[in-house]
Amino acid sequence: MILKQFFDTQSSTFTYVVASRKTQDALIIDSVAENTNEYIDFLNQNKLNLLYALDTHIHADHISGINSLQEQTSCKALMGEKTDAKGLSKRLKHNELIALGDLSVQVLFTPGHTSDSYCFLVAGKLFTGDTLLIGETGRTDFQNGNPASAYNSIFNILLKLPENTEIYPGHDYNGNTMSTIGDEKKTNPRLQVKSEQEYIELMKNLDLPKPKKMDIAIPRNLKLGKE
Repeated sequence: MILKQFFDTQSSTFTYVVASRKTQDALIIDSVAENTNEYIDFLNQNKLNLLYALDTHIHADHISGINSLQEQTSCKALMGEKTDAKGLSKRLKHNELIALGDLSVQVLFTPGHTSDSYCFLVAGKLFTGDTLLIGETGRTDFQNGNPASAYNSIFNILLKLPENTEIYPGHDYNGNTMSTIGDEKKTNPRLQVKSEQEYIELMKNLDLPKPKKMDIAIPRNLKLGKE
């Protein structure tokens, strides 16, 4: 398996290229439009064939690179079936498997941060979008976010995975690049709650500022990044 992590300094977004070493087939998760050429260069340098561009949810802090990637490659645009995005090649169902050469990508519906949040599990590596971050969890105060749904997604789906499952988040603001389920269970302050209600109260009292690009990003991302 080939895994390349990219970091966008403007939005603190992680983008991931995942590929099969056997077939050179690749997918990209949570691309940023401004960085499309960097992704294309990496794909070309490693002779990878981009089959799919996926977003974990409709992003509020950056413009998705899906449309830009489709303009330069023949990749298909994929998101979870609960999204309101238009122009997708396919909508993915919970627990659906995507074939990527000799790899299998499991789709997990994990609403809470937004109502259309999904995670992707590949060979023991979990790409969590904004559902579960390193030392944090995704905010739940806009885009139909719901702290009770987030609690269920995190505690009853993600934290049930093996403790050695590697976590690759959609964002990080503290210089971290990856973690594991086991480490997050032990050290993530937001996972130390004793009940769903305690988690709900914690999330309701965060009082975070809205993303600066939110009013521009969401309408664009509903069109996969098109202007």
